[in-house]
Amino acid sequence: MKTIIAAAMTFSLMGTAAYAQQPAAPAAPAASGADAAIVGPGIAMGKAATMPLKYVEIQDTDLVTSKLVGINIYNKANEEIGEISDVVIGNGKSVIGVVASVGGFLGLGSSYVVIDPASLAIADDNGTWKAYVDTNKEDLSAAPKFDYDKMKK
Repeated sequence: MKTIIAAAMTFSLMGTAAYAQQPAAPAAPAASGADAAIVGPGIAMGKAATMPLKYVEIQDTDLVTSKLVGINIYNKANEEIGEISDVVIGNGKSVIGVVASVGGFLGLGSSYVVIDPASLAIADDNGTWKAYVDTNKEDLSAAPKFDYDKMKK
């Protein structure tokens, strides 16, 4: 149970936890073009960092995205209904979505949907990480599709 709670907290705080005890960076003058950056806790979107370099200590209870990608997604009946393919960080500040690969067979014909992290639970099941959602395979496959090719490069 502690693992599920820790994972849920990690998802909701992933983008801001490292800065929780640090004062906000002072607002920088507005930049234009490719040098523009978003100021505040999180990853700066631009070519210049908005605050001095700082280091973060990772705890055993923290979950890194490399451990999330590839995790199978199950429903309440413990049926495998998808797989985590990616994690979406909105404006460089926090996790706003988890991309799931659904449908298909052996990776062929699958499509992608983006799940709100709040509707996902993560648990360590005897040494194997699993994700859980409250839906079925048909509804997940019928969800609005996400297309990587339509994203700005």
